[in-house]
Amino acid sequence: MDYKTQIDKERLPRHIAIIMDGNGRWAKKQGLARMFGHKKGVETVHNITVAATALGVEYLTLYTFSTENWNRPKEEVDALMTLLVDTIVKETPTLMNNNVRLQTIGDIDRLPEKTKAKFLGCIEQTSRNTGLTMVIALSYSARWEITRAMQEAVRLAHNGSLRPEDVNEQFVSSLMTTRDMPDPDLLIRTSGEYRISNFLLWQLAYSELYFTDCLWPEFTEEEFYKAIIDYQKRERRFGKTSEQVNK
Repeated sequence: MDYKTQIDKERLPRHIAIIMDGNGRWAKKQGLARMFGHKKGVETVHNITVAATALGVEYLTLYTFSTENWNRPKEEVDALMTLLVDTIVKETPTLMNNNVRLQTIGDIDRLPEKTKAKFLGCIEQTSRNTGLTMVIALSYSARWEITRAMQEAVRLAHNGSLRPEDVNEQFVSSLMTTRDMPDPDLLIRTSGEYRISNFLLWQLAYSELYFTDCLWPEFTEEEFYKAIIDYQKRERRFGKTSEQVNK
């Protein structure tokens, strides 16, 4: 079945966020080391980015490396950082050819200097592109982000530029790392896990959630299209009644 043709291009989610889970389990199923799963997962990132670009999705946020992932074995973390650098160098021409702008959210000061430099260089090189914005959540967690936002609010209050009555949802959103983009309309999580895993807790308040048993290296463009079709079948009420929404 050709799922792509079933997608209503007038009702695309503006912002899709993905928790890319299952690389290690995929490798284990193949009798391979975990890093082979991560390398295969990079291929999936390439394919899904191209598919999202072709559809006209505006924002694609990928949960790439959490703050908790720093607790993994050092050899795996080091290998992931090397893979990240290699991928950035390899994929930058593809991003340029597809008019994709790269951005990041997360505590990237924790990255190795070489990795950080390559990453920021790619962000600068693609900064004038006007198509899909691909956001890499790197050394990111929602609790880190919310804690960081609270620290900034306290600083503003301490210097007298913030009053209690100034604090509303718009103000809180302005302190988030995602302040320049819309909240995700759709969250996809692969590998059969049913949890958010400390990802975009503030921003996902009204997102539609889609879970699939596919491991990330097995998540094809057709699986991506199926998730969007499922999203388009849902009624997004934002607290209103169906009658109000469908007026």
